[in-house]
Amino acid sequence: MTARAYRKPEDSARLQDVGRKALSAFYAAVRSLKLYPLENSAVQHALDDLHRILSGLVEEEGSVELRVVGDFFFLNETRLRLDLTNYSTFGSFARVLTDHGIGAVEVLPGISRDEWAPFLSLLLRESGEAEDPFASFVHSMGGAPILHIEVLPAKEVREPELEEEALNAAKRTYAQSVRVAQDALTDARMGRAVNVRKVKRAVQGIVDQVLSNEPSMITMTTLRDYDEYTFTHCVNVSIFSVVIGQRLGLDRLQLYELGLGALFHDLGKSRIDVDIINKPAGLDKEEWFQLQQHPTEGMLALFHLHGFSDVPYRQMLMAYEHHMRIDLSGYPKNRRPRDPTLFPRIVSVADAFDAGTSIRSYQYQPSPPDLVLREMRDNPARGMDPALVKALINATGVYPVGTLAILDTMELVVVAGVNKDPEKLHQPLVKVIADSMGVPRAEPLTLDLSETDPDTGQPVCAIIKTVDAEKYGIQVSDYLI
Repeated sequence: MTARAYRKPEDSARLQDVGRKALSAFYAAVRSLKLYPLENSAVQHALDDLHRILSGLVEEEGSVELRVVGDFFFLNETRLRLDLTNYSTFGSFARVLTDHGIGAVEVLPGISRDEWAPFLSLLLRESGEAEDPFASFVHSMGGAPILHIEVLPAKEVREPELEEEALNAAKRTYAQSVRVAQDALTDARMGRAVNVRKVKRAVQGIVDQVLSNEPSMITMTTLRDYDEYTFTHCVNVSIFSVVIGQRLGLDRLQLYELGLGALFHDLGKSRIDVDIINKPAGLDKEEWFQLQQHPTEGMLALFHLHGFSDVPYRQMLMAYEHHMRIDLSGYPKNRRPRDPTLFPRIVSVADAFDAGTSIRSYQYQPSPPDLVLREMRDNPARGMDPALVKALINATGVYPVGTLAILDTMELVVVAGVNKDPEKLHQPLVKVIADSMGVPRAEPLTLDLSETDPDTGQPVCAIIKTVDAEKYGIQVSDYLI
């Protein structure tokens, strides 16, 4: 594909809209062909729609490349922003492509309506046990009347050195962000001027890293340091908020605004007595009342913070509303009805997840990440937005990176990666760190829990329960970073 010229905002918005329509048309045509014979009117109507939309796009763009990368679709280098209502639909179409090893479909000028049916029929064929599904698919295309549709192979898994490079870049971004958060929050507590410019640069780095290599940044959040909890927590909440925002299709500027507010979400705690913040035992009524003031104090602190070109209203709302819960049963208490806004609801989910999985002054035994997610999803009393919790689970998997678990083989494993198939979020990539007798392995063994036994078709092994890494004295980040 040739490079595209810079697009005006209105052109990008139009391409987003037509791109989603193209995906819907692809999905509808594939589904119709799967359910009905070619002569069926529903199939013919779906093929008409698909050809009309794609041929129109080709005429405007010169050619069209629809590419799938992980959980994301790109139309001619523009990432399509998909919401949660169509995520599973488009995910199903993505799996149809990836089952054949296809990473992109390119539609060329001159495409005729008659080429779609044979192409989609090939997509619906089982890839079987072909050693190279992509090569097999291309061979089949060669014998079909398909002249103006080309397929490109899915990118191979990154080479180890590239993965190491991405991880090192994430480490640098994370370490720098923690230092900046420490400086900013310390300056705020001491009454000194906060260097907002440095904070902005740090958040831009977080957004860039999440967009370029989300798994590496999620892995960084497993670095749990009790002594620096306040600072790492702010950075982790910023990372998880940006991850959720990306799943919702927010653009780069919106992700930056979200990440900035998330990093500052607990700024109000700098105005609360440090003995209350760090108290290891439960708070009495007066202390709890003081702690509940930190959202209001954070909003006021941001209002008076220098370094913003405009009043940071979005960030002020994130500080003020992140403990409100969607039914307003949290705090601060409201005198009149209101609906907590989207960004604070995202920060609330990110905050609850990181807090529940971290060691804090009053929490020496954090819960396993999967149990925290389950509680957030299933317990209405937590007041989490269920759609946003679902978005987080789609990013982290049912067993988030860093979860310590036991397989049905009784081996001890650390979850190291998320399965990209949304129907297999319970089957992550893991590293076996100890055998069934509890003897540590000299070198961790990497397993994909979605792999099946060729004789039975069943998974080779599965997680039977998660365990507390603290009880085992295991620092899970040692196996990941």
